[in-house]
Amino acid sequence: QVQLVESGGGLVQAGGSLRLSCAASGRTFSNYAMGWFRQAPGKEREFVAAISWSGGSTHIADSVKGRFTISRDNAKNTMYLQMNSLKPEDTAVYYCAADLTYKSDTYYRRTGGSGMDYWGKGTLVTVSS
Repeated sequence: QVQLVESGGGLVQAGGSLRLSCAASGRTFSNYAMGWFRQAPGKEREFVAAISWSGGSTHIADSVKGRFTISRDNAKNTMYLQMNSLKPEDTAVYYCAADLTYKSDTYYRRTGGSGMDYWGKGTLVTVSS
């Protein structure tokens, strides 16, 4: 089992920044690829970003490319999502998830993370206009 806890969400004005964290415990964090997904009210969950076990490879959704950065610190068992230039349409609950197998961005985008092995409970990000 892997336990995942997100933090760092909150209310921010458009154009502002937030950094989300995902703290992992349980099995070896570095064995898992990790991802961020989000779900806005009334919408399906969507892929945001993913990172490989070592952090050497990342996928970023087109909707946030150039504004969001995913990273991880395996020594701290933590993954991050740096979100800059936030827009009202970024408002959503953000979830982190662990995947035993690092997959393509196409897979994560098409499945919305349905194949991920473990999930956190989410953290709410609200961007005001």
